[in-house]
Parts: sequence; structure tokens; C-alpha cells
Amino acid sequence: MSTEAVAYAGEWNSFEQLRLGREIIRAESKALDQVAARLGEEFCRAVQCLFHCRGEVIVCGIGKAGIVGQKIMATLASTGTPAHFLHPAEAVHGDLGRLRRGDVVLLLSQSGETEEIVRLLPMLHELGVTLVAITARSDSALGRSAAVTIELGTLEEACFLGLAPSTSTTAMMAVGDALALVVSRRKRFRREDFARLHPGGNLGLKLSKVEDLMRPLPQCRVAREDRTIREVLIEAGRPGRRTGATMLVDADGRLSGIFTDSDLARLFEQRRDGDLDGPVARVMTRNPLKIAVGTRMAEAVALLAERKISELPVVDAEGRPQGLIDITDVVALLPHEGAVTEPSHSAPSAGTAVGPWRVISPAVEER
Repeated sequence: MSTEAVAYAGEWNSFEQLRLGREIIRAESKALDQVAARLGEEFCRAVQCLFHCRGEVIVCGIGKAGIVGQKIMATLASTGTPAHFLHPAEAVHGDLGRLRRGDVVLLLSQSGETEEIVRLLPMLHELGVTLVAITARSDSALGRSAAVTIELGTLEEACFLGLAPSTSTTAMMAVGDALALVVSRRKRFRREDFARLHPGGNLGLKLSKVEDLMRPLPQCRVAREDRTIREVLIEAGRPGRRTGATMLVDADGRLSGIFTDSDLARLFEQRRDGDLDGPVARVMTRNPLKIAVGTRMAEAVALLAERKISELPVVDAEGRPQGLIDITDVVALLPHEGAVTEPSHSAPSAGTAVGPWRVISPAVEER
């Protein structure tokens, strides 16, 4: 085997692969520092253009820059700035019809001389849209044509051949993220807005409100606290999927306690069958943990996991039950360390920390 072949083979041992990988990441990280330092008034002007856009932000690029552009478009759209992606090759075959006066076109090209992009420039000017460019040089064809040009500067690609877009696309994406998130911050984009735009998946579920996922009252078992256990079991039955708990209310309809299937099983295990004809108030968990209507699901999930409970009543401002969060409906949202074991409904002390939140709404009243 030649010396060159031996040296080349040596590049693939674990030590060398890690060294090369870290070197590439550090090179891109260094480039990001340089790009951040270069940001100036043109970046602020670009933010102004996107913030005051009366139409939509149309992101345009081709090749690797086009892939980056699609990600930037998605970030803009998901953080409160309406955006679409326009492929430059499709643009000249009818897709220019998507553009309207008042739109802002965000054009991506590292060289600023990409043929498909440069060919679009006269047509875009004719349509009367505002052009914002992210490119290496402001004196490129794209840089000269745009109303605002964010100049990345000369960047050395992390590719060992110096050819494959790597550092440049990382920098382009970072600047796009910066634009999208600064504009979003200026628009006072809130968690509530984010939840509205992300209704699907675990993220959307955590950002939703408890009333969006709770089992509504008609599907819950509710009974008066002055009933016997036997009467509760008979009267509070519901068709369909049953929850593992019965919410108990006082004479004013306010939540006063909870009686779970585990409580019932415990009576049988302790051979206390005679208690079935006694008042449920004697064996119920008084002042159970509860959460207020309007609370985020993330807080409810944290409470379920932290206190290892299976059911969480949802109440209105006066303490009347409105529904129930059942762990079987939200188990996918629980953190791994929050596996639920034996249900417990002991109340937390005031201001108890639950994950990153403090429990304020589930107040505890002594009766």
C-alpha cells in the first residue's frame, strides 16, 4: 500500500474523524461570529422592510441557498410573518403571478451572480416589490439591484475542497433566523400566537389550554359529597370511556374532593366493604389538586408529572368543575422522569414549584 493510501486510511480512525468534525463546526462557528460582527444598518433596514410589509415575504433562492430559503420562509411564517417560497426557475414559468405590489422578496445568493436570480431582477422591479438580498458582496449584481443588501462578506467554506456550500449556507440561515426573530419580537409575537400557529404535535399540545384537551363535564363522573359511596358509583356512571376518578362537589357545586378507583380498591383490600354505604366525604381526598380554566397544558402536564397523579380537575374562577385532565389523554406529553405511579391528590403548599412553574391557580382551601 502506498504512503498516500496509508495516510488517507488513517483519516478514518475515530480520533481523526472527531478532530475533523470538530474542526468543521468550529470553522462555521467562527464564521458566524464574523457575520454577527458585520451586521449593521442594512440589517436594521431589512427588519424595517419585513416589519412594515403590507403583503407577504417571498423568499427566493436556488440550490443550497434555495433549501436554506425554505427553512427561513418556514421560520418567518411560524413566528408571525406571512411568507412563501418562490423557486426562481418556476417563477419565469408563471409563478411570478404570486407576487403583488406590497410584497417583500428576500433573495438568497452567496455569489450574488446566480444566473436564475439575476434573470429575475428586472421582472421583480417591474412588479414593484421591495427587494432584500442576503449575499456575500454588496457590489454583486444582486447586491446592486436590491433595495437593502445584508452583506455576509467573504467566507471560507468548511468543505475540505473549499467548494461545497457549508459555512456560507450556515451563515445565510443564521442571518435569516435573526431577521425572522427580530421582526417577530417587534411584532410582539406571544406564546398564545405561537400556539395558534402550531396546533399539531406535542409542541402545540403543550401550548394549548387545558379546556382544549380536558374531558368536558358531561363525560366526567361528578357527584355530591353527601352521597354514600354506593350511590356515587351508581349515580355518577357515564357511557363511553370512563375516567378513574369522581369529582365531588358541595351544596354550592364547588369542587370539594375527589374519589378515585384506587381509593375504592383500597377499601376492598382493607376489607372495609361496610364503608360502601357510608358517606363518600369520609374517605374522599379533600381539597384535591386542581387547575384553573385558561391554564396552559404545559403547566397541567408538569403538575401531573411532579405530583404523580392520574386525574386533574379543571375548575372555573369560583371553583366549580368544568372538566378533567386524564393522564391517559396526555401521557405522550409527560417527561420521561415523570412516569406516574400510585395516584396522589395531596395538595401542594402555597407557591409550590412545579417544574419551571409555580402553582398559583390550584388554590387549596381548608374546610
